[in-house]
Amino acid sequence: MSGETGITDVSGRVWDRPGTARECALLVVDVQRDFADPAVLTWLDEAGRDRVAAAVERTSGLVAAARAAGVRVVWVGLGQDPAQPWAASRWLRGLPADPADDPAEEPCVEGSPGAAWFGVAPEPGEEVVVKRRYSGFHGTGLADTLRSAGTTWVAAAGLTTECCVDATVRDAFQLGFRTVVAADATAAYEEDAHRHALAVLGQNAAVVATADAIAAAWGRDPESAGAAGTNGRKVTS
Repeated sequence: MSGETGITDVSGRVWDRPGTARECALLVVDVQRDFADPAVLTWLDEAGRDRVAAAVERTSGLVAAARAAGVRVVWVGLGQDPAQPWAASRWLRGLPADPADDPAEEPCVEGSPGAAWFGVAPEPGEEVVVKRRYSGFHGTGLADTLRSAGTTWVAAAGLTTECCVDATVRDAFQLGFRTVVAADATAAYEEDAHRHALAVLGQNAAVVATADAIAAAWGRDPESAGAAGTNGRKVTS
């Protein structure tokens, strides 16, 4: 049972519907060339590239369902600023704090080809959030723009499950939004990491459901059709 009466998670449990379609925002996280394009992910084995491709395809389908149901679609993408490197991240990756001291290219530098959307992209009027860290809420105005639009719950899809999807979903939950994660419209480069991230999110921060179950929960609220994505704002960190 799902749709108007609830949302069914991957275990078959039926949860109370988090809200109406008009009250939901679909957060599309980091579906960008540097994270999703097989031509870039040459270091990843074929099975891993297939998992990523399947998640991108399912994300595209979920975006189409959101638009049809009048759900607000918000595009959350990494846009690194070379002038303000994330020193802690570079330290953790064994790189010098100053990118000038190491020629290694950072992923998704803002304005670079690697930062472009891959396999699915915003339509005119849909909100785009440029983030500098893992979470789409860290240092951005996303929470305020969602609240101003009457958003009470979010569904998340994209890449990667254990990193930026996880961070964004956790922050959304801690900021008071009801959260749902699309299990088959997310992926990690390692299947174990994907499964573990979903299990932990399901225990602590979100309902984990398929893309079809999320679309069914949106239903077809007549009053919400065409209401989403009309402000066309770009929110940056």
